[in-house]
Amino acid sequence: MLLCSSFNGLTQRCWLELRRAGHEVSVELAVSEQAMAEAAELAKPDLVICPFLKERVPEQLWRGHRTVIIHPGPPGDRGPSSLDWAILDGEPEWGVTALQAVEEMDAGPIWGYRTFAMPSEPPRKSALYNGPVADAAVELVTEVAAKAADPSFVPVPLDYRSPEVRGRLRRAMRHSDREFSWEEPAQDILRRVRAADGAPGGRAMLCDVPVRVFDVYRGPDLAGRPGQVAARREGAVLVHTGEGGSVWVGHVRLEQEGAIKLPAALALGERVASAPERSGYSEITYDRSDGVGVVSFDFYNGAMSTEQCRRLSSAVRYAAAQDTRVLVVRGGEVFSNGIHLNVIEAARQPEFEAWLNINAINAVCREIVGCTSQLVVTSIGGNAGAGGVMMGLGADRVIIRDSVVLNPHYRTMGLFGSEYWTYVLPRRVGAETARRLTQQALPVGAVEAVEMGLADRMLGGSRLDFERRVLEYAERLAADPGYDRLLAGRRQAREVDERRRPLDAYRAEELAEMSRDMFDDRNEFRAARRAFVHKVKASATPEHLAGHRELFGASASAGAAASHM
Repeated sequence: MLLCSSFNGLTQRCWLELRRAGHEVSVELAVSEQAMAEAAELAKPDLVICPFLKERVPEQLWRGHRTVIIHPGPPGDRGPSSLDWAILDGEPEWGVTALQAVEEMDAGPIWGYRTFAMPSEPPRKSALYNGPVADAAVELVTEVAAKAADPSFVPVPLDYRSPEVRGRLRRAMRHSDREFSWEEPAQDILRRVRAADGAPGGRAMLCDVPVRVFDVYRGPDLAGRPGQVAARREGAVLVHTGEGGSVWVGHVRLEQEGAIKLPAALALGERVASAPERSGYSEITYDRSDGVGVVSFDFYNGAMSTEQCRRLSSAVRYAAAQDTRVLVVRGGEVFSNGIHLNVIEAARQPEFEAWLNINAINAVCREIVGCTSQLVVTSIGGNAGAGGVMMGLGADRVIIRDSVVLNPHYRTMGLFGSEYWTYVLPRRVGAETARRLTQQALPVGAVEAVEMGLADRMLGGSRLDFERRVLEYAERLAADPGYDRLLAGRRQAREVDERRRPLDAYRAEELAEMSRDMFDDRNEFRAARRAFVHKVKASATPEHLAGHRELFGASASAGAAASHM
C-alpha cells in the first residue's frame, strides 16, 4: 500500500514502477489517522510505503504493518524541511533514505539510501524534488519491495557513529528563514527563493506590498534602487537588487486572504503597469541548425495561459514557415499541463477566461497537427497532463524521457477536454484504449507510453542529455535519404484524415462539450478548479484510485523493453 499526502508525480512514478515489477499496489491518501489505520486493516498489505507523506504515521498502523518512509535526505537527516536547508546551505551532496516508521520521526532503521551531487547553481526545490530526488526515491521503493520479500533482511539501526550517517536533525524552517531584502546580492536572493519554490515561496516587500516570491532568474547588472521594478516582460518583472544586480521574478502571491500564485505582472497589476518592456527574459525561444528548427518553451509548472498559448502558437507558425526540414517542439522542466487554472481562477470572469484559454491552446495544437511543410518531433523531457499530453501527440514523432509520467485525461478536473484529443489520441492508441485512458484517469509511465503507442521512442539520461539526443535524432531525420518520402507520407495522411473528417469538426464537437463543462458547470469544473488552485486537502481517497485494480491488463505488469535509440 502506498500511503501518501497526495498522488503527486513522485508517488505516481512509484506506483508505476512497483506495478511493472509485478506487485499488487493500492493507494491511500493520508486524510486522517483513522482513515490511514482503517485502510491498512482493510487492505492488509504485506508492506506500506510512504513516498510522499507530510503527516505522522499512526502508531496503530506502523506497529501492525511494516511501514517504510521515503525521506528526502541522506542517512541521519531528520526534519520536515530537508530540501529547503540543502539548497539554502549549498550542500554539495544530498540523498534520499528509506527508513522504517517508528515512534520518533525519521529515526527508524534504514532499509537503503541513495546519494547524488547537488548542482552548482541553486536549483528550484520543485526541480530538485521532481528530478534527482524522485529518481532516487523510485530506485529505493523497488529495492525496499524486493528486500521486504527476503525473510533474512534486517534494516540497519540509525547510528550517528557510522561513517555513512552524515545527516543531522534540522528544525522546520520558519517564516523568518524565508525572508530576504532586495538589498542583498542577486545570487543570495536566488538561493533563498529557490529553496522555497514551489512552496511556500520567499518572503519580501515588492511595490510596497508583502508578497511570496517564486520563479526567479538572474538578471543583468543594472544600477537602480534595490526593490524597485525596472521592467517587465511576458508576465515577469525585473527587480533591482543589491550590488548593482537584478533578478527576474516570474511569479508572486500577495500576502492576503485568498490570494493565489500568479504571473508577477498580473498579480501586481497597476503597480507595475508603467514599467517598460525589456528583453532578456523569454519563456519561448527558437534556434536552428543542420536543417532542424527547435521551438523551446518552459512555462512555470507547465501551466499555459491564454497569452502564453498565443505566443507559442505564433512561434510554432513562424518555425514551420522556415526552410528547415524538421521542427522540434521542446518543453521544459514540465512539458505542459494544459490550461492555466490559476490565471483562470483570478480572472473577473473565470468561465470566459477558461473559454479563451482552451481556444488559445487549441490554436497551438492546430499548428503542430497541421504542419505539413516539415516533419515534426515533440521532445517530452518533463511530465505532462491533460491538454499538455494531447498537444504533444500531434507530431509525427513523440520522444519521451524515461522518467516522465503522462496523465492523458481531464475527468478529475470535471472537463471533457479539447486540444483535438478525439483525433490525436485514438489515432495513436485506438478508440478503445483512448476511452480507457480518459475514463480511468490514471498515470502512464514512459515504458507503457511506448508500448501502447502514445510515444514512439524513450530515452534516458539527464534532461540535457535527453534534449541533446533528441536533437541528434532530428538531425538524422533531416538528413535521411528517405526524407522526401516521409514528408510526402505525412502530407498524404493529413489529407486523407481531413477528407474523412475535418479538424474543424473535431474542434467543434470538443468545444461544444467544453462549453457545457465551463459555462453550465455540469461536472463541477468550478469546484475542482478552486480546490486545485487553493490547495484544498482531499477529504477521502478519490474513487478512481481507491477502486482501481488493473490498468490495461497484462500490459501494465511485466513491461516489455521500450524502443531505444
